[in-house]
Amino acid sequence: MSAALANLRVLDFSRVLAGPFATMMLADLGATVTKIERPGTGDDTRAWGPPYDERGQATYFQAANRNKDTLTLDLSDPGDRAEARRLALSADVLVENFRPGLMAEFGLDEDQLRPGNPGLIYCSITGFGRGAGAGLPGYDLLVQALGGLMSVTGEPAGEPQKVGVAMVDVLTGLFATTGILTALHHRTRTGEGQRIDVDLLSCLLSALVNQASAYTSGGVVPGRMGNQHPSIAPYEPIPCADGEIVLAVGNDRQFAELCDVVGAPELAADERFATNTARVRHRARLRAELVRLLGARPAAGWVEELTSRRVPAGTVNDVAGAFALATKLGLAPVVELPRADGSTVNLVRNPIGLSVTPPVYRTAPPDLGA
Repeated sequence: MSAALANLRVLDFSRVLAGPFATMMLADLGATVTKIERPGTGDDTRAWGPPYDERGQATYFQAANRNKDTLTLDLSDPGDRAEARRLALSADVLVENFRPGLMAEFGLDEDQLRPGNPGLIYCSITGFGRGAGAGLPGYDLLVQALGGLMSVTGEPAGEPQKVGVAMVDVLTGLFATTGILTALHHRTRTGEGQRIDVDLLSCLLSALVNQASAYTSGGVVPGRMGNQHPSIAPYEPIPCADGEIVLAVGNDRQFAELCDVVGAPELAADERFATNTARVRHRARLRAELVRLLGARPAAGWVEELTSRRVPAGTVNDVAGAFALATKLGLAPVVELPRADGSTVNLVRNPIGLSVTPPVYRTAPPDLGA
């Protein structure tokens, strides 16, 4: 089967995660992606370890660079800059995340490329935009802090916490991918290329969703609530006899079923708990009741019974457990990709299911200079 983005040429000047994740999404969908790297060191994430695989390669780099070719170019060298420009003038898409202004110094900004490639989709990823925040370094942890995510993550009495993965980079990569695909659709209709600007801070603010609208629409500045939800209850882990169960009760029917399963159907009729609004208001009392009731049995038994009654419940898996669950459910979460030396590497499957043009898995993340 032909891949959806077959014959699309992408030139990838980006490093670390947001840009490389976006271009990997395009590569998975069939695009030919050429990754431009610095001679000697390459993408910063090639050195971000441990952990390393059995060949001594940083697993961080592998997470966002499959299905790509790589070319080492020193953009401070006139000859290499000329080669980069030649490639850019024949590309469909260019992605870069240098500090604002640097691509112009190399002669590779949109203004200098557009006359020779009017159909080019030019995607710039920055930390804080190209205006007053242009000089700020765009690292995920910094954006999580400045963008408010850490203020709503962690225990109320504890210190602010970052999310356990570079979530802002991943989200930004997905927003960039959406922008690129939208621009390509426009170009198909009109032949016109365009510029895409995506910055980490704006992407995070958008991804704060209900926490953001609590402020913009309600004037409420949300804070840290641990594992509790600001607008739903019970929606949290509860200790059982041998561990914890996670409850994600999203409506009154589910709550009534929960109460029946734990042997306390009267709680569903209690005016303090009968509606979600009431449960949120009296969440501390409700939690105390659930801790008392669920503590009588191991978590697995509760999960089985609640799931059979269509009450969202589960245990807290580690990463290995999460992959085991996905495998058990038939989701095939791991794909094996060949390396040039005949070995293979296992990576996470692209989650997009397409019935006619599914994602493709051609090659492992390339060795530097390959």
